[in-house]
Amino acid sequence: MGITLHLLLHSDRDPIPDVPAIYFVMPTEENIDRICQDLRNQLYESYYLNFISAISRSKLEDIASAALAANAVNQVTKVFDQYLNFITLEDDMFVLCNQNKEQISYHAINKPDIMDTDMEVIMDTIVDSLFCFFVTLGAVPIIRCPRGNAAEMVAVKLDKKLRENLRDARNSLFTGDTMGAGQFSFQRPLFVLADRNLDLATPLHHTWTYQALIHDVLDFHLNRVTLEESLGSEAGARPKKKTKKSYDLTAADQFWQKHKGSPFPEVAESVQEELDKYRAQEDEVKRLKSIMGLEGEDEGAISMLSDNTAKLTSAVSSLPELLEKKRLIDLHTNVATAVLDHIKSRKLDVYFEYEEKLMSKSTLDKSLLDIITDPDAGTPEDKMRLFLIFYITAQQPPSEGDLEQYKKALIDAGCDLSPLNYIKQWKAFTKMATTPANYGNSGVKPMGLFSRVMNTGSQFVMEGVKNLVLKQHNLPVTRILDNLMDMKSNPVSYFCPSFEIQDTIHSSIPRNKNPFQEAIVFVVGGGNYIEYQNLVDYTKAKQGKRVMYGCSELFSAAQFMKQLSQLGQK
Repeated sequence: MGITLHLLLHSDRDPIPDVPAIYFVMPTEENIDRICQDLRNQLYESYYLNFISAISRSKLEDIASAALAANAVNQVTKVFDQYLNFITLEDDMFVLCNQNKEQISYHAINKPDIMDTDMEVIMDTIVDSLFCFFVTLGAVPIIRCPRGNAAEMVAVKLDKKLRENLRDARNSLFTGDTMGAGQFSFQRPLFVLADRNLDLATPLHHTWTYQALIHDVLDFHLNRVTLEESLGSEAGARPKKKTKKSYDLTAADQFWQKHKGSPFPEVAESVQEELDKYRAQEDEVKRLKSIMGLEGEDEGAISMLSDNTAKLTSAVSSLPELLEKKRLIDLHTNVATAVLDHIKSRKLDVYFEYEEKLMSKSTLDKSLLDIITDPDAGTPEDKMRLFLIFYITAQQPPSEGDLEQYKKALIDAGCDLSPLNYIKQWKAFTKMATTPANYGNSGVKPMGLFSRVMNTGSQFVMEGVKNLVLKQHNLPVTRILDNLMDMKSNPVSYFCPSFEIQDTIHSSIPRNKNPFQEAIVFVVGGGNYIEYQNLVDYTKAKQGKRVMYGCSELFSAAQFMKQLSQLGQK
């Protein structure tokens, strides 16, 4: 668009008096001060101010007075509220603010000593982002949420904010051109607000699908994965140096789009197949090149030459495509190899299989203590995650004697027990409140050892790793969505704020009596790729339904454990 330079607002910037400047910022106190300072210093020719979230009147007045004082009123060309205070990671997935996510984290919402005023601030922050999301979508949702927790507080505040906007006939964001111009046109979408406390086992679960595994075991943030790679060293030289390498996993990468939700063994096989296909194409180009250097002028050579010229031309024109393919194959080979190292060194396949059995109440073929005391199976954190899932999903908590035995084994394995302290309090509290979440009778079935991946030329030697095939089952969040979308009777009390769109717009939109076709699920307190993938799989099985997933923050199991341990510290 002709933009030649982008800078951070709070960096030292030199005046460039003859260019227009576009600001894209949050309307925070310090950002507004900095804009006023820029006006006073006459940095640019004209100013286009774009606020990620709606700016308040008092802050607008601050800018106005600064512009007056600096004699720069004419230079402030446009001021926009953009309503973009959320981050879209996938076509059907979004998260809220990324910068100060500690402010709206699970830990912040569930602190025992939280003040009401702090809670209000957290809820307002979440509601502001959700409001931006619906303005961008151009849709007024039908809200459903459970009673008596943070999700209900968000629902009530969001409902109020939507209503106030719809009542303001002069500048409602949902009337006129935008209403119905969004992706959701004829029917209002269902908006299910869930609370993280509804299901604490899933974020701790070891996983088996590609995207979720990358998030669990590698450094994966805002669709970028960072790996440590060792540089080779000469024999007898100093140990290998490690360098960091980043890869972006985007929608343009077809392999990623196709396989991000696949079980890991399938991904390893597919990477190998892609590599073999690529090598075949590369060999063909090399063969053609060598033919082109033919000696002699015999008839056969000449006729081959004319045939192959056409072939070579097409081969050369497909080179950029071939190079891009090679880049993607290298990327997934490196990422998948890094994931495989973790699976092998930590026996993640065993953990995954065990936890699936615990969550689906199947019988275990090996006692939990055996895994906890096995020095080769996983890190202390892996053991703690497994035990917490056992504790959360158990119908009856273990007896005091058993618990002491488990605790001793966990401490011997080097685990920090503070997450358990918190989960014990949480379990005691939820027992009074509701029935425990149901994870369905899913389980996994082990297949034979890897067959095709085991061929000798493969990059992925998967000996000792189980080939587990996922059976489809719905997690608690997906199950609630399914009940609400198809209007089944729902055991959890989900209420809809009393607002109907007819109260505010004289609209021809009928009240909804049919099952919903479109829904957004949002988890207050944090979400993860396992839940997202579960919803994607659910939607694939339902023809014509569209579901989006959002969460206040996207955390890996390690980040969630850290928050639990902060909450459980005595």
